[in-house]
Amino acid sequence: MAEQNQEILFAKTLEYIKKLAKDQSGVISKEQLDTAFAPLHFEPQQMELVYDYLKKQRIGVEEAVNPEDYMTPEDVDYLDSYLKSLEALPAVSEGELEALTLSAMARDQQSMRRLTEAFLPRVAEIARLYAGQGAFLEDLIGEGNVALSVGVTMLDAMEHAGEAQGLLVKMIMDAMEDYIASLNGTREENEKLADQVNVVMDQAKELSESLMRKVTVEELAQETGRSEEEIRDAMRISGYKIGYLEGCEDQ
Repeated sequence: MAEQNQEILFAKTLEYIKKLAKDQSGVISKEQLDTAFAPLHFEPQQMELVYDYLKKQRIGVEEAVNPEDYMTPEDVDYLDSYLKSLEALPAVSEGELEALTLSAMARDQQSMRRLTEAFLPRVAEIARLYAGQGAFLEDLIGEGNVALSVGVTMLDAMEHAGEAQGLLVKMIMDAMEDYIASLNGTREENEKLADQVNVVMDQAKELSESLMRKVTVEELAQETGRSEEEIRDAMRISGYKIGYLEGCEDQ
């Protein structure tokens, strides 16, 4: 029971650290890390594993990680080209950005448009933080820009400019994280489907070689205990390429 409680505390501590680092632009101090993990009484070797985990999560301790370490050459080239295309936009000082934000909060259409333009470089910079997690940088920037466009229409509920800008950053980051999560979920589902097809193919091959002919769905279901529906799903997913089954093309 004590071991289970330790595991739960460890998981909660990691989630807390990840959230804290996200709020601090991907960086956490060693003091914050030591304080958070103090109740777990970890040995130095265990803390080294924590540091390795944080590095893989793009979380820097004391200093930010270099996003380009996780970017492909294609991502680097795209980012360089994209940022150059934004140089044509008028520069905005901090004071001007605050004024634009306040006007956008009052739903001034021109200010909303200019605030969107002013945030485009920030979207690209945020996208760099999510590089190397299975998504193209171009797609991450696209997702962030959509979230930004939606976000500038929701600022009227904010009380001050800093809060409004924080909302935009959060919406941009959430959109990129959701996109990465959806890609990873799709990959996992595709891998499961591929595994299902391979298993059915192997079983069909074994039975086919035993009978020295193609086998029917009904025969394979009876032999393996799989449902006919599951076998037909595997046939469909494979594009009817399981050549040992009747109704499929020869391999």
